[in-house]
Amino acid sequence: MAVSFVQLTDTHLVGDPQGAMRGVVTRDALQRVLAHAASDIASSDAILLTGDLVHDDADGYAAIAELLGGLGKPVLCLPGNHDDPLLMRETLPSPPFDYCPVRRFGAWQVVLLDSVIPGEAGGRLSATELERLEAALKTAPDTPTLIALHHHPIATGSVWLEPIGLENAAEFFDVISNQAQVKAVVWGHVHQSQHTIRGPLQLIGTPSTCVQFRAQSEDFALDTLPPAYRVLTLFDDGRLETRLQHLPSAQ
Repeated sequence: MAVSFVQLTDTHLVGDPQGAMRGVVTRDALQRVLAHAASDIASSDAILLTGDLVHDDADGYAAIAELLGGLGKPVLCLPGNHDDPLLMRETLPSPPFDYCPVRRFGAWQVVLLDSVIPGEAGGRLSATELERLEAALKTAPDTPTLIALHHHPIATGSVWLEPIGLENAAEFFDVISNQAQVKAVVWGHVHQSQHTIRGPLQLIGTPSTCVQFRAQSEDFALDTLPPAYRVLTLFDDGRLETRLQHLPSAQ
């Protein structure tokens, strides 16, 4: 048996339906992703929404509620650096939305973490969040676990992105390094794909539902890759398989 999740990240919505990021109308892009992902969402157990739901505009949360609230799936969400965590909780307060939960799906535990530093692009897991993670792992020592956050905890290969990753990544890895039940960590923020394997641990970054950043770049640069989403399939024996799906072409 298995459970599956569709990961959507960095939607960057604003109140204006025609609001754009780097020339891409972000609401239109998300709608195209949702249409393309319809069968994957229908067969999934939940949607993982890993930050930057909006782009510095709390009015965008209403669009998130409109577009994702009626899909018939739990929407597990966490904030990114362009979100306002307080307003996010206030405007998406009830099911299907679930803010930074620790939840059980089948044989797996899923832990969502808040890595936002207010007013900064980079991230950090507070002592409270690290303690919450430790408690979740201690409570379920034999349960395969997927961890999600917004900021990347490993290097991307893009020089300009490194200062705005997870600044206390070493503390994060100290918490999970000897926890064999942690099978994967997923994130957004980087607007590009990453997939690194360290022993039994998979480290996975997912592109945006709107614009992408060029990989392995010295300075900020956009890529021509279209919007994307990721499917994560979690098996009872602790295996995890992932499929990255870009839209067929930029539109």
